[in-house]
Amino acid sequence: MTPTVHKKSQQRKQRIRRRLLKRAIPELDRPMMTATNIHYELSDRVSGLAPGGIGAIHLLAHRTGLIRDIDARLHLLKIHLPYHESDHVLNIAYNILAGGKRIEHLELRRNDEVYLNALGAERIPDPTTAGDFCRRFLEAHVVTLMDAINETRRRVWSQQPPEFFAQAILDVDGTLVATDAECKQDVDISYKGIWGYHPLLVSLANTAEPLYLVNRNGNRPSHEGADPVIDKMLNLCRQAGFLKILVRGDTDFSQTTQLDRWDQAGDVNFIFGIDAHSTLKGLADDLPAEKYGFLERPPRYAIKTAPRTQRERIKPEIVRARGFKTIHLLEEMVAEFNYRPVACRRDYRIIVLRKRLGIDKGQLRLFEEYRYFFSITNDLVTPAEEIVFSANDRCDQENLIAQLKGGVHALTAPVNDLVSNWAYMVMASLAWSLKAWSALLVPVSPRHAAKHGAEKHTLLRMEFATFCAGMIQMPCQIVQGGRRIVYRLLSWNPWQGVVTVHGVKRLNQGVIEVVCRDYGSAQRILCMFRGENPLETRSLTP
Repeated sequence: MTPTVHKKSQQRKQRIRRRLLKRAIPELDRPMMTATNIHYELSDRVSGLAPGGIGAIHLLAHRTGLIRDIDARLHLLKIHLPYHESDHVLNIAYNILAGGKRIEHLELRRNDEVYLNALGAERIPDPTTAGDFCRRFLEAHVVTLMDAINETRRRVWSQQPPEFFAQAILDVDGTLVATDAECKQDVDISYKGIWGYHPLLVSLANTAEPLYLVNRNGNRPSHEGADPVIDKMLNLCRQAGFLKILVRGDTDFSQTTQLDRWDQAGDVNFIFGIDAHSTLKGLADDLPAEKYGFLERPPRYAIKTAPRTQRERIKPEIVRARGFKTIHLLEEMVAEFNYRPVACRRDYRIIVLRKRLGIDKGQLRLFEEYRYFFSITNDLVTPAEEIVFSANDRCDQENLIAQLKGGVHALTAPVNDLVSNWAYMVMASLAWSLKAWSALLVPVSPRHAAKHGAEKHTLLRMEFATFCAGMIQMPCQIVQGGRRIVYRLLSWNPWQGVVTVHGVKRLNQGVIEVVCRDYGSAQRILCMFRGENPLETRSLTP
């Protein structure tokens, strides 16, 4: 950040801090919001853009080599008149980052002259053209697109510290994408009575990135086709340099026909739920009492201030008053034993979680019962309690799925058949991957390692709507001139100093100076766009 930009940023930060400072304020005889003389005018010369952070994301796509990877691998257009494949893919992802929720919202982007100028584009595809592009995809093309994105993802991972590669945790699950449309091809009714599709998702729990997505009709079981996808992601993690890989899934993904092969690989551990059938229940009941130990779960969070009195819970009172049947957890106990599934040639470790439950109706205890939850693993070292906690952590993938559905709006079906909707899901979910990469590539200076590392973690775990509000929706004045596109920030927020690109300057052939962070002293990141690795970087302090 240049001294002038840094000075202006600090001045804005100090001004807003002074306004928000807690101080004695006299009682007011009027509301705080007093503006009444509001007038709208149309500017002739000055142009502004609400999602000003889109420039940083576009620069990120260049810096990581994503645009190059897409155009080099994906070939759907015979002639590029005027768009390339990367233009279509990023058009859908940028629309979501800029605040669009539907493919129809592309019409707002393409009619925004400032948005086009900010991206250096004469025009962008309209919703109809974007839909036609989705319909060009065959299954092989969708796989090629995901491979291109994962090639870029590997380069992003390569910039992480060595401890990042200690273990990759792959979570796998299916989810339903509902649609009320009557004419979409390959839709079907699920076991829940919902019409739509049933995509399979494999994600990296370390960074909450969606690695691979397979669309299926709504009447397919969750585990169908999971093993070749898992194998593909295992190879991706090995190529990226991860030393160990942990695969997790619920009872639908026990994959007993594949366990021997994965165990023999040597670098793969797995924790899968397994159905509580009568054989496992019998083995669990036959265990001596001393084999069971109480499971004590750690607190969800540490209280940083003084503990506060808990508020009275309203729902339980209503449930008891109306005599509803409720289930209460009384205790949890954990044990383990060896078991060989029918499809396997060796024994594996079964972790059994036994829950004692009390069933009440109103204020009357009807009875108590035990319920068993089983996990199968080839991890012979980790304590049984930690296996249970790791299996429970897999549920965090549900948060990612919820973000892809409700935040990114990627798991939708705006086109007319299974493959075209699959292509749209992949392109739209790229918006989430770009968010994750922007967090992973945040520079961490040794001087402020703790602070920068905490910001990096917060940005990585941030919800999509919060990310867009803090990092994308930054009003900017767009100034073109001197072969530059300048994003002039018009307001300040606390996240601007983390990953916001404040300027781009070409220093010499193949080298671009990206000013991206300042905490006391200016720090510049030189992005080298030559050689095989466009992410090769080094930091300088002027």
